[in-house]
Amino acid sequence: QVQLVESGGGLVQPGGSLRLSCAAAGSVSSIGTMAWYRQAPGKQRELVAAITIRSTTSYADSVKGRFTISRDSAKNTVSLQMNSLKPEDTAVYYCNVQKWGFAYWGQGIQVTVSS
Repeated sequence: QVQLVESGGGLVQPGGSLRLSCAAAGSVSSIGTMAWYRQAPGKQRELVAAITIRSTTSYADSVKGRFTISRDSAKNTVSLQMNSLKPEDTAVYYCNVQKWGFAYWGQGIQVTVSS
């Protein structure tokens, strides 16, 4: 089992920045791709960004150029730097890791972009 704990969410004004972090604990050996998803009210959960064990990254078109995903494999953490935030980025953000074909999820953390 892998346990994930997210931190760093909150309320920010449009144009502002936030950094989300996720720490993995438990059976953390052989963790593969790490990712961030988000789910806005009334919408499906969507992939925001992902990073492989070789640090290859991918992003949703809506966040390209504004968000940056990174990982520290030694510490089993993944972070999401979010800049130039927009109201439409408001959502619950979820950390996700893949291990041996299983997906593990964090509890989710609220990000609200509002003036």
